[in-house]
Amino acid sequence: MLAAVIWISMMGLAISRPSLNHLENESKEVRSEAIKRLLEVFGMEDPPAVLVRGHKQPPQYMLDLYNTIADVDGVTKDPTLLEGNTVRSFFDKLHSDQIEYLFNMSMVAKSEKILTAELHLFKLRPQASLTFNRHHFCQVSVYQILDSSKKNISQGKKLLSSRLVPIHSSGWEVFTITQAVRSWMLDEGSNLGLLISVRTLAGLQTDLKTVRFASGRNHHHSKQPMLVLFTDDGRRASSLEIVPKASDNSPVGPSLPFPSLPISAVARRNARSLDYDENGEKMPCQRLPLYVDFEEIGWSGWIVSPRGYNAYHCKGSCSFPLGQNMRPTNHATVQSIINALKLTKGIETPCCVPDKLFSINLLYFDDDENVVLKQYDDMVAGSCGCH
Repeated sequence: MLAAVIWISMMGLAISRPSLNHLENESKEVRSEAIKRLLEVFGMEDPPAVLVRGHKQPPQYMLDLYNTIADVDGVTKDPTLLEGNTVRSFFDKLHSDQIEYLFNMSMVAKSEKILTAELHLFKLRPQASLTFNRHHFCQVSVYQILDSSKKNISQGKKLLSSRLVPIHSSGWEVFTITQAVRSWMLDEGSNLGLLISVRTLAGLQTDLKTVRFASGRNHHHSKQPMLVLFTDDGRRASSLEIVPKASDNSPVGPSLPFPSLPISAVARRNARSLDYDENGEKMPCQRLPLYVDFEEIGWSGWIVSPRGYNAYHCKGSCSFPLGQNMRPTNHATVQSIINALKLTKGIETPCCVPDKLFSINLLYFDDDENVVLKQYDDMVAGSCGCH
């Protein structure tokens, strides 16, 4: 009899170990699927290659732009500040001593709408003495190279932008080159680079020592030539029709569809238990913290800012009678009345859900070490109500 009990116990152990392995594998699968779905929310199939922190610094322009449109948690200050929803910065790939530049645009999806493209050049102070020069300005022109074998001939290039620049000045000069980038996106092989021409007001070619622009080869990375591209990836389709109350002036951004994970039957059965606090008392609908930590997810290697953000979540009951503090819709008010009067079977109380959503901004490195600023809609629950 004792031997039989021992044999049964051993069989139980033999069965329990595979069960534990099954649970562990199931947990890994759920985590993998969850991370995959989260990447979809951020418009990615795979995370960018993890960089060693400090390996490369983001351009100051991109840091300043991020701080202009986002608060410390990455939440958008004003949705009208950013043109489109994506800004990319590209560094020159030629590193030439001449004022000639080439930018790799392969990371831009064909489906993205090109809104504005800017060439940022850092002008250095002239080395040569300019006492002989009676003029204080020079003509700086940016050309798109159409034929690399004829780049010094008029028919081998196309004028994109031209203006007067002070000879004695130093600092960033910005030229619009949207037309060239749009043509490169239509035909990747047409991207032969850009050529800069500097002439006096009399039309004479100036010496390179007279008017100089920083290059990636001999100057600090903070002064490298840079292409800044503003685009829209078309991910602004709304998943919710959220209309702010007339008394509330907070900005509401368009919605971004959030992929839903499958909910188990147990989770559905316990959903209503979330309406109660730790003491078992009913808790009214309210907004509670929900912090998303990018380091815990394993994304801190490629995300520059923010380190994480508070998405918030809505929790609590929407019991009859619904007060205005619960921000109910008319439909929710009627539903709560029908539920209270028991006029129709199976009618639940309204649900506590976000009724205002805000966007967040991510500043991150992509696979080609370009710095990207991207705005994602409907990422933060701004307030909760009964719907």
